[in-house]
Amino acid sequence: MVERPLPIAVDAMGGDYAPRAVVDGAIEAAEGGLDVVLVGDRPRVEPMLDPSRLTPVTRQRLRVHHAAQVVTMEERPVAIRTKQDASVRVCARLVRDGRASAMVSAGNTGAAVIAAKTVIGTVPGVDRPALAGLFPNPNNATVVLDVGANVGVRSQHLREFAVMGHFYAQEILGTPSPRVGLLSIGEEQSKGTELTREVFEVLQSTGLNFVGNVEGRDVFRGTVDVIVCDGFVGNVLLKTSESLASFLLTMVRDTLRSSWRGRLGALLARPAFAGFRDRIDWAETGAAPLLGVKAGCFIGHGSSGPRAVANAIRRAREFADAGLDAKIRDKIAELHDREKLHLHAAADA
Repeated sequence: MVERPLPIAVDAMGGDYAPRAVVDGAIEAAEGGLDVVLVGDRPRVEPMLDPSRLTPVTRQRLRVHHAAQVVTMEERPVAIRTKQDASVRVCARLVRDGRASAMVSAGNTGAAVIAAKTVIGTVPGVDRPALAGLFPNPNNATVVLDVGANVGVRSQHLREFAVMGHFYAQEILGTPSPRVGLLSIGEEQSKGTELTREVFEVLQSTGLNFVGNVEGRDVFRGTVDVIVCDGFVGNVLLKTSESLASFLLTMVRDTLRSSWRGRLGALLARPAFAGFRDRIDWAETGAAPLLGVKAGCFIGHGSSGPRAVANAIRRAREFADAGLDAKIRDKIAELHDREKLHLHAAADA
């Protein structure tokens, strides 16, 4: 008999449209066969799981774990340190205690990062976990990190991002030797800030397939597989890309609806447009994984609707089933062991 995997812990109170959008997304995921534990205010969440709208099987896949507190989107992330019963902290605790296999939150990003880092814990050798975003390109996708977890960083942190991005691209994109680029304002090594110039030299010594500086236009061109930047720049890039994608979808839809020929063409090309939407719509991805923690943690956009939440839960399930957190942990340990051997060999020489 195959043992059912542990459920995904979902922060039911996180996000602009919580708990309604989160619950609806969890229901969609449960209808697809996934087990979910909704963490939040039971008196508010439980009534939304109305048995009249759910099949008995779907209802069995959903349960509620009470959490009396919430870290709102307006609060400073450090508020989680005094809110021991905050929903996002309880999610992390369930994962740490082996009662859930991964966690999902569309709430306060900073609070989710702190909860994952302090409650679940980080992988040995990683000081700063990073959010990894997948951006479409003509070949497959480009991994960009960090996209929002760390605003202020040092060169060693960007080195960690490069290593985690390298292994994530290997596992997710299937690229044997991912090309790693450093986001800057020019390809020349002398371009950029003092930090990027310092990081350039650091990345040259990692043994990764570092190709040098890349520019913003390279994100969607597929010229590299991994792009490293700090969380401030990465988040601006992410939000700008999301806005552009939404604008393009709206513009195409409005243009096609403007005439009967356009409406007829839209009907004929509907499958192609559906595929186009899926590639550029951030809700299709659902959430970004926080790499560098000891278990799966996915953090979504604050404006996530049910579809984004459901997709985030699916991504978390895939991440946990593939054991990607353990693979990244093991590969980082291997890298550090090789570096130690190299340093000892250099010292002996």
